[in-house]
Order: sequence, then C-alpha cells, then structure tokens
Amino acid sequence: MTSASDLDVPFTTRDRIIEAAASLTTRHGWAWVTMTKLADEVGVSRQTVYNEIGNKPALAEAMILHELSRFLELVNTAFDDSPDDLLGAIRGASRAVLDFAQDNPLLHAVVSATHGADTELLPLLTTHSQSLLGVAKLVVTERVGPYRVALEPARLEAAIDMVVRVVLSHVMQPSASPDETSRDIAWIAERVLRS
Repeated sequence: MTSASDLDVPFTTRDRIIEAAASLTTRHGWAWVTMTKLADEVGVSRQTVYNEIGNKPALAEAMILHELSRFLELVNTAFDDSPDDLLGAIRGASRAVLDFAQDNPLLHAVVSATHGADTELLPLLTTHSQSLLGVAKLVVTERVGPYRVALEPARLEAAIDMVVRVVLSHVMQPSASPDETSRDIAWIAERVLRS
C-alpha cells in the first residue's frame, strides 16, 4: 500500500481508513470487514469511521476510487514521459496500468471473490462502474488535450471511451502479457486517431 511518505502529502484520517480497508480486504476478504474492525485497525472510534467515510457501500466506493487514483498516477507519468508522442503515451500508460494490475493484491481480492458479501465490490469495477469510468476518461481526456489530434470532439471522446474500456477490460480479464496487450491497444488507437 502507498504510505504518506511515498506521497509527500499529509496522510488524513480518511486516507488511513481507506488504506486499512484495502489491507483488511486483501488479507481477509470484504465480507470480513466491518466498521468496528476497521476502527480498531486504524486506532479511531467507530463513529470516526462513519463520520469520515459513511456506510459500508460508501467505504467500498471510496476504496475502489482510491485504488483507481494509484492507477491514474501511472497514466499521468506515462503521458509526462511522452509529451510529443500520443501513441507512445497510450502504449506506456496501458503497459504501466496492466503491469500494476497484474500484481495488485486488492484487485485480485476483488476479482477472485466468488461468494457472499465479497461480491459487493465487483460491480464497482464492472456493471456499476460509471464513476470509475468517468474519472478515468476525464483524466485521459485532459492528458490527450495538448496533443494534435485530427478528430472532431465527439469522435475523440468516443475513441478515449473505447481505449479506457479496453484497458479496464484487460485489467479485469487479461488475455496476454501487459507488453503485448499495450502494443495491441496502441495499434488500435493509431488506426482510430489517424482515420
């Protein structure tokens, strides 16, 4: 998990609660996590957990969005590393995200959960993933903005939506190595962006 020193920003009580929830979910499964156990893990009162996060569904969403922010840091880094090469940025971002997903214990805990309340998390990544998709598309759209792309805005929006969905699909169910998949995603993006 990311620590406060890794981020060089103050680590809030909310951050600590979300990190602890991810750790407990990875170790024991989502069904095991309760607000009381979470409060004990963080060293705060149960009421503090409710005040900072809300109920357990709100905790699940906060935890997934927090994990998404870690993935999006990789996207930002890839775009920063390829300021004059959009396809290189897309390939680099895809590769970084897929590499990170491959070894991500929280993602594996969510995807591998097959029974009981553990399945509450999976829809946040799949069928009810509008906030996740929205945030990811917003970040990619902002990063693509400075590049010269000869597509009208509606077509560019559709292209970004498609790339984000393809990457997320491979995060959830990889079909090849991150390197091979990222090359394929860049190949598709090249055809769309240069049409």
